[in-house]
Amino acid sequence: MCYDVIMRTTLTIDDSLFQALKDLAHRSGKSFREVIDETLRAGLTRGPRPRPARYRLKPASLGGVNPGVDLTKALQLADTLEDLEIARKLEQRR
Repeated sequence: MCYDVIMRTTLTIDDSLFQALKDLAHRSGKSFREVIDETLRAGLTRGPRPRPARYRLKPASLGGVNPGVDLTKALQLADTLEDLEIARKLEQRR
């Protein structure tokens, strides 16, 4: 024989979680205790969440960079690219 043992306990839960559980009980027509039991049971049967795979960044080739530009100086590169774009737009106006 299987006997369900009911144990009385006190839980401290977040206000928004309490309200969501209370709303669910109201919408479903179930008691608050039933909703708590079902929610906990569903969480326990789902088991632990698998850890997401680690994000790995693969380096890309920067072979298309203009000769003479030092890649270790990112601000200089940004300035050079911005200057080239301004010059291109000025050429289009002519």
